[in-house]
Amino acid sequence: MTTAIETAPQDPRLHGFLPPRTPVRTMIGTWVRLDALAAEAATAADRGAARDLVERAARDGDLAALRVRVSRLSPRNAEAAGMRVAVIAAACGWAHLDPDAPASAQDADAAFLDLWAAVAHRLDRPHFVALPTLALLNWGPARKPRRQISIDQLARTEELVPVVRWSGEGQRLSRLDHLMLAATRLEAHGIWLFRLADTLAEDGPQAATATALRRLTRIQHTLRAQLHAEQSTLELAPSTPQQRAVLTALAADGQGSAGGRSGTGLPGPLEPPVLQAAEAVLGMGARRLGEGGRQLVRRHLPAPHRAWLTAMDRHCAPVRTLAHRGGTASLAYREAQESLIALRHAYAGLLRTAAEPQVPAARMDAAA
Repeated sequence: MTTAIETAPQDPRLHGFLPPRTPVRTMIGTWVRLDALAAEAATAADRGAARDLVERAARDGDLAALRVRVSRLSPRNAEAAGMRVAVIAAACGWAHLDPDAPASAQDADAAFLDLWAAVAHRLDRPHFVALPTLALLNWGPARKPRRQISIDQLARTEELVPVVRWSGEGQRLSRLDHLMLAATRLEAHGIWLFRLADTLAEDGPQAATATALRRLTRIQHTLRAQLHAEQSTLELAPSTPQQRAVLTALAADGQGSAGGRSGTGLPGPLEPPVLQAAEAVLGMGARRLGEGGRQLVRRHLPAPHRAWLTAMDRHCAPVRTLAHRGGTASLAYREAQESLIALRHAYAGLLRTAAEPQVPAARMDAAA
């Protein structure tokens, strides 16, 4: 059976939902100002200070100058600009806004909203202020590789550093930085999950299905162990009220949508795409969400990735009938579902830790 996945321009079987090339570290020309503004907003003392930076950039005409150049951006540089706009919007507490909605002008700077809307149109994705944009487009190798290697391969073998830091230059990476890094590594190590998803979509419930599901379970167990290993590093990392406010604002954007009521405990803006891929295969929460709910949870992803997940929903439907059958394949299916639940709980634990107040300084010093 040939699935719609094969024609997707960005094939998740190759790189997951990570970009195929390393993120753009520095933008050039007029866009250098956006680089600087994103870095300043991410490390601002509080939401008010971040908004003051945006208002100053608007008064100086920087945002208007960028707005007229959006249409000239290449797809790769449009993604880079989108990541920086997402950082600014999150730092200012505007993650929940729709840049095209007239009511948003009451809360956010008009010039910034114009730039945000233009970038969203260029990306064909209005709701990109979410974890996939903030994390998956923000981490590259500490050292430049000698040849062109995809970011998912580098994330599995190399030390990664952020393009935009949520902690000050020269300081230790913050909890928010480590959370974003954990999401990037999770995506990189989850590549085999995407490939198994494609296998299950093509084969349906056949003799080899139980074997594929057991492999899926092993991958999810490995990803869960990886998240547990990240937990202690995240727990001991420095944190500020502003960084916790950013995380809270992102999470709040998912409440009230299906993403906050799916029974997973993970709001859509903070859910790693690899978990959404596993859910598309195993049908976790699909009945509770419904078609409209699934689209709300996925609205932060690029169109090709949303299409891939929709194809998974459709082509893995025969696999999900195993829930009502007996035998080896049915048992393997239930074990895969249980392992996904455990993986989600592990990731939710990271979110809770990142949102907690600072650990005592003595404990941090002892760990350093």
